[in-house]
Amino acid sequence: MADPATYRPAPGAIPDSPGVYRFRDPGGRVIYVGKAKSLRQRLNSYFADFAGLHPRTQTMLTTAAGVDWTVVGTEVEALQLEYSWIKEFDPRFNVKYRDDKSYPYLAVTMGEEFPRVQVLRGAKRKGTRYFGPYSHAWAIRETVDLLLRVFPVRTCSAGVFRRAGQIGRPCLLGYIDKCSAPCVGRVTPEEHRALAEDFCDFMSGNTGRFIKRLEKAMREAAAVEEYERAARLRDDIQALQRALEKQTVVLGDDTDCDVIALAEDPLEAAVQVFYVRGGRIRGQRGWVVDKVEDATPGDLVEHFLLQMYGEAAIPREILVAALPPDVEALAELLSEQRGARVDLRVPQRGDKKSLMETVERNAKESLAQHKLRRASDLTTRSRALQEIAEALGLDQAPLRIECYDVSHIQGTDVVASMVVFEDGLVRKSEYRRFSIKQAEGDVASIHEVISRRFKRYLEERSATGELGAEPAPESATGDGRESEGADGPDSEGADPRTGLPIDPDTGRPRKFAYPPNLVVVDGGPAQAAAAQRALDELGVDDVAVCGLAKRLEEVWLPGDDLPVILPRSSEGLYLLQRVRDEAHRFAIAYHRSKRSRAVKESALDEVPGLGPARRQALLRHFGSLKRLREAGVAEIREVPGIGPATAEAIVAALSGARDADREKAVND
Repeated sequence: MADPATYRPAPGAIPDSPGVYRFRDPGGRVIYVGKAKSLRQRLNSYFADFAGLHPRTQTMLTTAAGVDWTVVGTEVEALQLEYSWIKEFDPRFNVKYRDDKSYPYLAVTMGEEFPRVQVLRGAKRKGTRYFGPYSHAWAIRETVDLLLRVFPVRTCSAGVFRRAGQIGRPCLLGYIDKCSAPCVGRVTPEEHRALAEDFCDFMSGNTGRFIKRLEKAMREAAAVEEYERAARLRDDIQALQRALEKQTVVLGDDTDCDVIALAEDPLEAAVQVFYVRGGRIRGQRGWVVDKVEDATPGDLVEHFLLQMYGEAAIPREILVAALPPDVEALAELLSEQRGARVDLRVPQRGDKKSLMETVERNAKESLAQHKLRRASDLTTRSRALQEIAEALGLDQAPLRIECYDVSHIQGTDVVASMVVFEDGLVRKSEYRRFSIKQAEGDVASIHEVISRRFKRYLEERSATGELGAEPAPESATGDGRESEGADGPDSEGADPRTGLPIDPDTGRPRKFAYPPNLVVVDGGPAQAAAAQRALDELGVDDVAVCGLAKRLEEVWLPGDDLPVILPRSSEGLYLLQRVRDEAHRFAIAYHRSKRSRAVKESALDEVPGLGPARRQALLRHFGSLKRLREAGVAEIREVPGIGPATAEAIVAALSGARDADREKAVND
C-alpha cells in the first residue's frame, strides 16, 4: 500500500489550466482518469487532507504509485480526452456502466445486396441500420409481421435464401405475400432495396406519407371498382396503424429526444433510457453501475452521456434527471459530434416531466431487481459472509446477523428496530420493534434495546433448561410484536423447520431463544461500544458486535480507534449495507405509524358524546385544532350538530389539555 506523499508532485509543478490526469499503479497501469478546469486545484485536493477524503478515493490513492497529466486548451477538449482515455485504458476506479441485460434490436442489413430484416443483439455491425432497443424480442417480431404486409422485405437466413434460389421455389413467406421473393427473381435487387429503404423510413418515424399513399391508392382502386385490391390496401393501412399503436405516443409528433433517469444507493446506481422518436417511445434500455468513486447524480449523468454517445446516434434533445457539473462544455461536445445543436436539460413541467417520472420508476425497479438477483445468488452470499468473517476476525461466517437502528424526531416517539438475516437472506418473521422508554439519545437507546433483547434471550434459555443461571430480572417489553414467544414451562421439543425451542403455551418457537452470530448497529464507535457494553453487563460473550457508519460506510469494532475499511467491491460490505438499510427502513416505518397514531389522538377524544363524525365536522369548520382551541362556545355552536352542552364540554376539554401541556413544559 503506497503512501500518496511519496509521489505527490512538487509545489508549483502542476499547471493552473484545464487538462486530464491519470493515476497509475506500481506496474504502470492506469487506474483512474479524471478531468479538471484547473489541474492544480484538482490534484492538490487529493494530497491536501488524506483523512478527509472519501474511503473510495483513499483506496485509489493508496493503490496508485504515480500521477501524470496532459494540458488542453478548453473544457470540451478535456471531456474528449477523458472519454478516449477511459475507453483506451479501462481504469478500475472509474465509473463503468454495464447493461443490466442484453437488449434486442430490429436490424436491417443494408450492406448486403438483398437487405434482410432480423433481430440482433450485441455489438453493432457496419452497414446495418438499427432500430430500438426493445424490451423483448417478441415485440420486434410482432411489429415486423405487421409491416411485412406493406414492405415485403427478405427475413430469411443466408442458407435458406441460397437454397430457395437453387431449387427455384420461394419459402412460405413468398407464397403468402410477406416476402417479395428476390431469391427467385420476382423483384430486382434495386426494387428490393427500395422496399428495405421504405421499411427503414417507416421505422425512423416518417409514417405519414406511407399511410397517405396507401389511402390514395385505395380510393383510386375503389373508384375503378377494383374492390379486391382496395380491400387489400385497406388491410395494409390497418396493419401500419396497428404497428404504430404498439409504440406509445407520449410527446408531440416532432419530438425526438432521449429521456435519462437514474436510481442510486451508496454503492450502486441504475440508469434507464427511453428513446422517443416522432413523439413515440421506440425503445428503452438499462444499465447498472458500481459507484467506485464518490460521484454525485450530476457526475453519474456526465459519465453516462460520455460513454453512451461515444458511438451512438445523438438526438437533438436529451432530458436528464440532474445536470452535469460542466453542462455547457458537455452540450458543446455532443453538438460537435452530432453536427447540430443538442439541448441538455432537466424537464420541469408538463408531459416531459411526467415521462421523466415514468423513467425514474423504471430505474428504481431495475435497481431493485438487480439487488434481488445479487442477493439470491448462493455463491455471492457465501462469499459475502466469508468476507465479513475475515474483516471482523470471526472464527466462522456469521450465518445469523441481527441489525438494530433507532428512529425518532428530536427525541420524541423514540423507537428501535431489529431485523434478521440468515444465510444472507431476510427473515421477516424474526423482525422485532421496540418502544424506547427510558433512554435519551441514540447511544443510550442502543444500549437499552440490546439489553432488553438479550435479557429475553437469557430468560428463554433458562426456561428451556439450556442455562443454569436464574432468569434476568427484567423482561423485554415493546409494542406487542416483540413479545411473541413469551416465557412458559420447559419445552419438550424443537421446531423441526427452525430448530428453535417450542413454547408449549403458544405452540410456536421461542423467538428470542436463538442468538445471532453478529450484532450490527447503525452508527459509529459510540453505538458499537454501547452495544458491547450491554452484552458485557449481561455476561454474553459469544456474540460479535460491529457498527456501520452511514456517511463513509465504515465498519467500527468496539474499542478500536480506527475503522475497518472493506474494499469498495466487497460483497461483504454490500451485505452489511443491505442489513443496515433494512433496519433503517423498518425503524422508520414503525416510527411513522406511532407518530401517526399520536397525531390522531387529541383532547376531543375525551369529550362525552362527541363521535368521529362530529369531530371531523369541527376540524373541517375551523381548519385546525389550534383554531378550535381559540374558539369560544358561541363559535363552536355554529357547527351543525353541536349543542350548548357539547360546546361547553369541548371548551373545557381543550382548556384542560392546554393547561396540562403548559405544566409539562414547565416541568421539562
